[in-house]
Amino acid sequence: MPDRLPRLEPVGPPPARPAALAVVAHGGSANATDSGGRRRLAYWRMVPFARALARTDGVAVLMLRYRLRGWNGAARDAARDAEETLAALHERHPGVPTALVGHSMGGRAVLYAAGAPDVRAVAALAPWLDGTDPVEQLAGRSVLIAHGDRERMTDPRESLAYAVRARRVTERVARFDVLGDGHAMLRRAPEWHALVTRFVLGELGLGPQDPAIADAMRQPAPGGLQVPLAGVR
Repeated sequence: MPDRLPRLEPVGPPPARPAALAVVAHGGSANATDSGGRRRLAYWRMVPFARALARTDGVAVLMLRYRLRGWNGAARDAARDAEETLAALHERHPGVPTALVGHSMGGRAVLYAAGAPDVRAVAALAPWLDGTDPVEQLAGRSVLIAHGDRERMTDPRESLAYAVRARRVTERVARFDVLGDGHAMLRRAPEWHALVTRFVLGELGLGPQDPAIADAMRQPAPGGLQVPLAGVR
């Protein structure tokens, strides 16, 4: 039976008084009402991202588990779970800077939830988008989007169009084309992990700003939104 509430699972020893929070959201399905359980590959695909972030002292890293596996049309269950989770985190840790990281459906969910209090940065990896997704909630946030050029599950053209629209409400948008990789992010996994880690730590003030990301954000659109993360095609 599906969980009645979304779950947050800590990755690594959680600091008693975190300097920052990172919420990691896995993928799912367009329509599904079964549980978003840990046994699914989509969950485990994001664990290395969470573990990479958890190596930095002071960061509380949390994996989001949805009540239901699907987005489910107008119900947008995954986004609702992310929004409710962030509201609870804000009550528990008011004022603590927060970053969101999501893949596929999870990328869409964290983009929707980016307007929550304390969110500073959102990273959407191979996000599932369809041209109807809002961008107003991204005002004042930093946004990183990355999409493989061998993608077969979600549409890189949609994430590019979304990035162009996002630049209308925030200047801090960068988008990378991960050359030689597809939806599973396996062929160039270390580069995906490093890109996200550098972005999150830089935006949370726990590490230096990554020069490639900063340069992409400085370029006027559409510059900085099709930056190749070089690799073997």
